Amino acid sequence: MAHLTVDIGGRPGLDCRGFCEYCYFRNVKETEALGCRYCPPYQKGCDYCSRSVKEYYTGFRDLRDVADDVLSRLQLVTDDISRVTISGGGDPSCYPRFTDLVELLSSLEAPLHIGYTSGKGFDDPAIADLLIDCGLSEVSFTVFSVRPELRKKYMHDPTPEASLAVLERLCGEIEVYAATVVLPGVNDGPVLEETCEWLEERGAKGLIAMRFANRRDQGLILRNAPVIEGQRVHTIDEFRDIVTGLSSRHGMKISGTPLWDPEIGSPFAIRNEPDLLAKLPRLAKKATVISGLVAAPFLKAILDACGGGVDVVAVEQDIACLITIDDLSAVDPSCLRRLVVLPGRAFVYDREAETVLTRDGKERQVIRGPDSLTADAETSMGMTRNQVLHLEMEAFADLVRTINRYGE
Repeated sequence: MAHLTVDIGGRPGLDCRGFCEYCYFRNVKETEALGCRYCPPYQKGCDYCSRSVKEYYTGFRDLRDVADDVLSRLQLVTDDISRVTISGGGDPSCYPRFTDLVELLSSLEAPLHIGYTSGKGFDDPAIADLLIDCGLSEVSFTVFSVRPELRKKYMHDPTPEASLAVLERLCGEIEVYAATVVLPGVNDGPVLEETCEWLEERGAKGLIAMRFANRRDQGLILRNAPVIEGQRVHTIDEFRDIVTGLSSRHGMKISGTPLWDPEIGSPFAIRNEPDLLAKLPRLAKKATVISGLVAAPFLKAILDACGGGVDVVAVEQDIACLITIDDLSAVDPSCLRRLVVLPGRAFVYDREAETVLTRDGKERQVIRGPDSLTADAETSMGMTRNQVLHLEMEAFADLVRTINRYGE
């Protein structure tokens, strides 16, 4: 079975009726390429780390171009299409010919999925019935709050009542996964509780609570911090407690990013499974693994359970896959072993990382680990606990084997 992704293009902030107040892409500055796993060996910068990371497009793609692209890709598919996902840098609900696009894709007779929408482009509640009739089976819908005045103020939604009416209709008919960026003092506390109750009563499958980021070490690596001047941000522990509390009071699935999924126990659910930890390969060599502040303690506990001898160094960046060369430059190389393992998706150029981490004159080998060692909330929302544990078992086995092959 094949999964078809339909890219409609679009620019954050421009093709979504304006930036939400809290949007990660607000105030993004022009930056040189960050470097990443896709860069050629002798060139820092590729399409992914110079353009895609900013979700940079020239605008929405013309419907004819989208249709031609879909047709050409269908000619290469040999299996039946199991799902069609609409995605892009802009908001699909704001796509100028959105209804034409949906009707066109419905002819594929495969379940339709909208990877993300804020709903700001939905001005007429009747569009919900069209989406359902055209085979929409799943949507990820940013709600922020079910109070129209808050959507209007913080999301700049010109028709919040219509957007919420569409969301309500969809909740009763298809799989809806809602999302909200949590601003302390704005849409947390009783407001967030109200949002959860509203969604649950109407049949939403789950809610992903997303901690607001306002500093570089919280993920704003595109020279755009702060997004909201003076806005407080929940600490990691505060946010985890919020997610835990919400999950205990509601029947629908509630998880959070960067922490956590109470139902599954992820990220790093395997840490609480001694029988599975015992089945992982044993560490036979030593190395240094660099990680982010959130993952580091979990990572250390799991590697210790595999035999230990591996140092885990946390840089001043919450999320490991958002580590940049600036984070590595702050690491004291004297604390590093001969083998240094970086997160697979870190935004660093490999040759530059090696230069920075050997600046004390000692020779070291710098390599990348697995792309992912666990499932974040956005991924685990659609997974079972066994699927998450299987992912983690495979990833940690790969990491241990890599250390045993190259370590000292």
